[in-house]
Order: sequence, then C-alpha cells, then structure tokens
Amino acid sequence: MRYLVRERLLGIGDDYWIEDDRGEKVFLVDGKAMRLRDTFELKDTQGRVLIDVHQKMFALRDTMVIERDGEPLARIRRKRLSLLRNHYRVSLVDGTELDVSGKILDREFAIEYDGELLAVISRRWLHVRDTYGLDVVRDDADPALLIAVAVCVIQLAEKSDEDD
Repeated sequence: MRYLVRERLLGIGDDYWIEDDRGEKVFLVDGKAMRLRDTFELKDTQGRVLIDVHQKMFALRDTMVIERDGEPLARIRRKRLSLLRNHYRVSLVDGTELDVSGKILDREFAIEYDGELLAVISRRWLHVRDTYGLDVVRDDADPALLIAVAVCVIQLAEKSDEDD
C-alpha cells in the first residue's frame, strides 16, 4: 500500500493529510503548536487518535516517544556508534527493534525489521513538490506505526541538522 504525505514547510504545529494511492484521505497528522516539546497525533478520517507522538523532554539524545491508547508503543532515537548520521533505531515495547536508514532529509530511506524491508519512503516516484511516498511493503505491517516512525525520524533529522 502506498501513502502520499504532503508536508507543510513549517513542520510540527501544522496539520496535513496523508492520502492513499487513490488520492483518498486516510490519516491526519495533527501537529500541536505552542508546546514546549514537539508533539503530534495521527488520526483517522473520523478524528479518532490512532497514535500520539511526543518528544521526550529530558533525554541525553533527542528521543521521540510513540503511544497508542495512552500506552507506550515505541521509542525512536538516532543510533549510537553509527558511522551514518541518518541511522535511527526504533525500540518497540515488546523488545522488537526496527532500523531506519537512508537519506532522511532527502526523504529517501527505508524501515526494516531484522534485515527485512517493511516500508520505503521516497520522493522519486512523485513530481509534486513537498510530497513523498511511503510504500508499505509487508501486508501485515502496521501502516499507522510506520507513518508515525517516518514523521518522527524526519523531525529528529531536521532538528539535528538545525543544531549543527
């Protein structure tokens, strides 16, 4: 399944829709402005919150936390001891770890589990400015989680780029 993410240039604090490959709205990224930390909700078309994401305030490294139904689901941070700046680790509460690597700021990266591809994020397929595609490769993958991971990793990479 392919999803199209039409980003806002200002990032967190803005709302934007994620569409499926037929152009139908599927998820709303509801950015929460005027907060001390980066935060957003991923909602369905009826306005139900599927995923809640926020930046962990007091962490040595920038960390984003993903929650579902008020319970922790995953933690995302840049991978330590990696020669690649664009390599992130997603630690799920069940002990599963996902790897995210590629050219994050260029929107050309992949999400993998144990060496198996789960999703590919790319602008190559598209000609529309400020839009990238998220192609979920596995049928049993959780699209809402993968979209939240992609948005978080992009936010962390942009923040790290600003700090440099």
